[in-house]
Amino acid sequence: MTAATASKPLKVLIVEDDPLIQLGLEQSLSQQPNITVVGIAEDGYIGVKMAQELHPDIIVMDIGLPRLDGISATQKIKSASPNVHIVMLSSHTDDTEIIAALSSGADAYCVKGTSTESLLAAFTAAMDGATYLDPQVARKVMDHLKPPTQVENNSHLSQRELEVLKLIVDGKSNPEIAKTLYLSPNTIKTHVRGIMNKLSVDDRVQAAVVALRSGLVN
Repeated sequence: MTAATASKPLKVLIVEDDPLIQLGLEQSLSQQPNITVVGIAEDGYIGVKMAQELHPDIIVMDIGLPRLDGISATQKIKSASPNVHIVMLSSHTDDTEIIAALSSGADAYCVKGTSTESLLAAFTAAMDGATYLDPQVARKVMDHLKPPTQVENNSHLSQRELEVLKLIVDGKSNPEIAKTLYLSPNTIKTHVRGIMNKLSVDDRVQAAVVALRSGLVN
């Protein structure tokens, strides 16, 4: 089954603050015979509210939104309605934001400017329970993957290291992690070094990817 040939119309909510992109998405998606655009929200808070009211099948979500960013909005929506499928559509290709978006519950990540065909492919993957990554995003993620044989020390992470790792996956900086856990920045640095050594990775993004792939962090 594809997004364009689903047995019943897919209800799509667009969460995007740029009027031109709103218009372009609405026009291109509305031309698909089995897709109905049920609403457009211009910021994250409105997106969360409309998701609760309209019960869409798929939400096309930007990251750089006013008031509440797309990653936080995704977390709130997924917490309340885990069956809603969220496709991130963003100009952001920063490694940390990609990992944070996926860890927040996004089912797919597309880069703005992608073709309608690619966006529909993301819809189909999401509806089928798979994860879709834009090719340039996939390359970034794959660049940070380590072979499974190099993560055999996963189980040796302490409870505190797991807490720090979860916040790394959430895209938090060392000072933010220190504030959240009421620890000193130097202590956090020590924990981060310990995590990277145990996971056999070279940086924070690699640690986040390994954490997500191995199920250490959900």
